[in-house]
Amino acid sequence: MIVTLLTDYGTGDEFAGVCRAVIRRIDPDVEILDVGHGVPRHDVRAGALVMRNVLPYLPIGVHVAIVDPEVGRERRAVAIRCEDGHLLVGPDNGVLSLAWELAGGVDDAVDISRSPHRLEPVSATFHGRDVFAPVAANLAIGAELAEAGERIEAEDLATITLPRANVSDGGVTAHALVIDGFGNIGLNMTHAELAGTGLVLGGRVRIEAQGAERRATFARTFADVAPGEAILYEDAYRTLALAVNRGDAAAELGIARDAEVRLSPE
Repeated sequence: MIVTLLTDYGTGDEFAGVCRAVIRRIDPDVEILDVGHGVPRHDVRAGALVMRNVLPYLPIGVHVAIVDPEVGRERRAVAIRCEDGHLLVGPDNGVLSLAWELAGGVDDAVDISRSPHRLEPVSATFHGRDVFAPVAANLAIGAELAEAGERIEAEDLATITLPRANVSDGGVTAHALVIDGFGNIGLNMTHAELAGTGLVLGGRVRIEAQGAERRATFARTFADVAPGEAILYEDAYRTLALAVNRGDAAAELGIARDAEVRLSPE
């Protein structure tokens, strides 16, 4: 069974590599896929959004998400079996919650903080190596979830609640959830929520945010507008986003993460 890794460790240090090494020592033949190690440091919500977005494209396996600013304190480490068969491993801080919601909910969950699979002694600051990696490896080779820790109720798991877009007066007030490396702005809105907004593909859109206004075109892709022009589009994960063709929308529109963004038809 495949093991995937998503962390905020970055690639400049040995942390991600050591986690991979621990998994391989337990099972030299396991396939390990690095989903990425560039989640913004300590940003649990950003990690949860990435995990949710990538899960539909991952094979059934053990998926480890480590964004853990409370490491070493009294937060649980957990392993979760989703209704669709995916296994999730990580801190109990909400980083797994958007993924298990997408996977049909929680079928079973255990507290792995004192798992018999963990390495000893357990570091107070590197549970990725000492707890999450060895538990994931053992689950990947067939260990039962019940053997990995003490059972906990699904309703006791930490979750993340995302803000909701508000449709009113022929437009919508959304929020900037994600700003990617290109400066594109992911909004908390899907195509299905466009009803009643007046926003239509090919139409012009007025953007109001941070006290400023900008015009954009509701388009399918960046090349549908001239370089330097703004677009509203449906991104690769079927959520609405703002971009500037060959530019940085966040910088040019002055939109920071969590900012309210008012979209209305022209």
